[in-house]
Amino acid sequence: MESEITETDRDAPWMRALHADTGYLLYRLGLRSGSMFNAVLAEHGFRLRHYALMRYLVTVEGAGQRELSEKLGYDPSAIVSLVDDLQELGFAERRPLPGDRRHRIVVLTEKGHSALRETDTASRRVTEDLMAPLDADERATLHALLLRAAESGVD
Repeated sequence: MESEITETDRDAPWMRALHADTGYLLYRLGLRSGSMFNAVLAEHGFRLRHYALMRYLVTVEGAGQRELSEKLGYDPSAIVSLVDDLQELGFAERRPLPGDRRHRIVVLTEKGHSALRETDTASRRVTEDLMAPLDADERATLHALLLRAAESGVD
């Protein structure tokens, strides 16, 4: 867990230089966000990467592991491990692809849908906590800017 920055540290020249670096601030926020999300999700037996995979699966009728890797930007071997974890929890399963029994797709189970509904509420609370210092307009602006920056790296 990241240590708290004291008021003295906040005024130090080295800290002012770091706080002038947007990449560093994004990194710090990412660490804090990831830690908070993982703490909430751990109560349900999974982590943020599992949650992202489940959020994708809820939008499709099923997806191949290659598709999951491409859409989420995770290494194919990580996808295999994540799907294995979700399958062990009963949240997802591999099924034969309709019309092509040689290939399999990953689908969210009813238990997975239920877990996702439960964690969505908790995830919104984490986002609210993270964004508490910002008003509604600032939140919308930040979201739009982060989305634009994130999408600029997508092929």
